[in-house]
Formats: sequence, structure tokens, C-alpha cells
Amino acid sequence: MNKPLKLVKIGNSTGIVLPKDVLAKLGVEQGDQISLIDTENGVAIKPYEEDFETQMAAAREVMARRKRALRELAK
Repeated sequence: MNKPLKLVKIGNSTGIVLPKDVLAKLGVEQGDQISLIDTENGVAIKPYEEDFETQMAAAREVMARRKRALRELAK
């Protein structure tokens, strides 16, 4: 899929308008949250997963507490 999307001014920010078929493919609708993910080829758009963010926060906490052990395991 390669669709040109128009950038529009929204207050002091800039946004894009996603066509209905793209919203349907993502499984989101107006008012939902999405995530932007850096990839090797650019940026990917995915539905926002609150559970993922909770899990990542827990993982970061464990990694911070066990930094030395993880460093040794990485050798």
C-alpha cells in the first residue's frame, strides 16, 4: 500500500488524515490511540497496546535493579 497522505495544520501541530480503509485495517476508529514504532524502513503505525507499555515499564525496572547481573550474563 502506497497512498499519499496530506499533512494538515492542527493548532500548533501537524497531523495526517488516515483514510477509512487504513483505519479499518488497523482496527481503530476516531478517538482511539495508536503507536508509532521506529523500524529499519521508517515508521510503522500500530494500535496502542496499554498492556505492552505496562510490561515494558516492569522490564525496565527489573533491568535497572539487576544491571550488574545482566551485564555479566551478556558476556
